Amino acid sequence: MNLYLSAVDDLMRHHDDKPTISLLLCRKKNRVVVEYALRDLKKPVGVAHWETRIIKSLPKELKDSLPTVEQIERELRDGE
Repeated sequence: MNLYLSAVDDLMRHHDDKPTISLLLCRKKNRVVVEYALRDLKKPVGVAHWETRIIKSLPKELKDSLPTVEQIERELRDGE
C-alpha cells in the first residue's frame, strides 16, 4: 500500500492537494495480518470498520466516482 501511496504522491498529486490516503477493503478481519502489514509504516494510517452510511454524506462528485457496495462485493466474489 505504501508503494502506491508514494507513487501517487510523487506522480499525480497536485501541490494544492491534501496528502493521499488509502482505503483497504477486506472481506474478513485478521488482526495478525494487519499488524504485520502495517508494522514500521511511517505514514499515518487509520483502520476503521466500514459503514455504508458514510456514502450519504459524501459530496456528489465523490459519490459518482466511487464503486457501489454491490460492485465491490462482486469484485471480491469474482476474484476468488
